[in-house]
Amino acid sequence: MDLPVLECAVHWARPTDTPDMRALLTDEERDRYDRFLRPADKARFVTGRFLARTALAEATGLDAATIRFTTDCPHCGGTHGKPRVLGSGVDFSLSHSGDRVVVVLAEGVEVGVDVEQENDRDVDRLAEAVLAVPERAALAAMDDRRRGFHRYWTRKEALLKATGHGLAAPMTAIHVSAPGEPAEVVAWDGEAAVSPVRLADLDPGPGYAAAVAALTDRPLKITELRC
Repeated sequence: MDLPVLECAVHWARPTDTPDMRALLTDEERDRYDRFLRPADKARFVTGRFLARTALAEATGLDAATIRFTTDCPHCGGTHGKPRVLGSGVDFSLSHSGDRVVVVLAEGVEVGVDVEQENDRDVDRLAEAVLAVPERAALAAMDDRRRGFHRYWTRKEALLKATGHGLAAPMTAIHVSAPGEPAEVVAWDGEAAVSPVRLADLDPGPGYAAAVAALTDRPLKITELRC
């Protein structure tokens, strides 16, 4: 029997910083906002919180001004975990890079999202810390190695954000399909491994790579919405 699709709403925005956006910050978030030195960092932070709250308010019927996030880690009990909404069955994940801010929402399933601006990082050096051995071999043969690396990276980062492990779990233990192929987990070793999972690449525009992950075996239906 075919499984029902899982609808994932992906909301995109460009960083900005206005009084109405800052008004939705909690006291703790405002303190964090004030600690950023660069206006661009302030804009990405406040846009992310505003986008998450307004998207969650639309999806749940909650008042955006009353939405509070908890960051309790389910793995160790610390306070560095994935943000969640107390008392809601809608899960979300947030990411930003350059002039892209993105939030993904799904009902009843853990999700993760990542966007990265492609830049002149030392791809060869980072590949040792990010890619599995078969991925490094595939990357070495690519014409556009910078784009290929960022595609690998965002798929893995989205997956680890969905599980709540973040960078605490090794990316090299995850083997995903090659850029240009449908996104999927080929193999995953180690204690952090989970199954089933679904991966999908997103469309962040030129110069960026982005992906979404969901801890489910249901096929994904992704709707990308741009503010």
